[in-house]
Amino acid sequence: MTQPIDVYYWPTPNGRKVTIALEEMGLPYVVRYVDIGAGEQFTPEFLKISPNNRMPAIVDPDGPGGSPISVFESGAILQYLGRKSGKLYPADERGRTEVDEWLFWQMANLGPACGHGNHFRNYAPGFLKDTRQTAYGAARFTNEVNRLYGVLDERLEGRDFICGEYSIADIISWPWVIPGAFGQNLDEFPNLKAWQARIDARPAVQAGKAIKPPTKTQANLRGTEEEQAKARSVLFGQRARRR
Repeated sequence: MTQPIDVYYWPTPNGRKVTIALEEMGLPYVVRYVDIGAGEQFTPEFLKISPNNRMPAIVDPDGPGGSPISVFESGAILQYLGRKSGKLYPADERGRTEVDEWLFWQMANLGPACGHGNHFRNYAPGFLKDTRQTAYGAARFTNEVNRLYGVLDERLEGRDFICGEYSIADIISWPWVIPGAFGQNLDEFPNLKAWQARIDARPAVQAGKAIKPPTKTQANLRGTEEEQAKARSVLFGQRARRR
């Protein structure tokens, strides 16, 4: 019997990629919550798994050769799970390369642009005193997300899914296409809007995105003013660790 995979997780778009993939692939897993607002990503135990102090990460006790393996970075995790399960990741080189192109496109473009845009639009005003800097950052990344949504909308012309068949290329981008978020109106991107709704209707996607911590944490970006200040300090005030 396959042992469950430990998933180090917090309910963010990057975290949801992994739980959705696991649900779609039918792989058993156990969620290990990593409260990023409380700084749990900096514990020595977690850093052994994810040296970049970011979630998600996984530990598969039944890794290659039957030995445990840990994997960090959501793109690498989805590739690993696709190879392990034999699902949603083409076996032929041409098909796999096409999926990899869009996988890396999300990791290098869509995810960072949405994350930076969200920061400048929603959190920077409470963290940066220079309102001109905040306004420039918000406009810069709102425009970039708009451009990237346009790229994906054009790609989806005449396609139900990014690479023709549903794959990890769709799973990795879908959590970052949120109606009404990042200053975007999905009505401007009809192919993208239809794709977003098509994937949202999948039962495995609903199950994967529904996973949340059992209780509200005290370090919260949407909590009290004191809680927000603490969380901002943890998330946005990080510097290199010194030995």
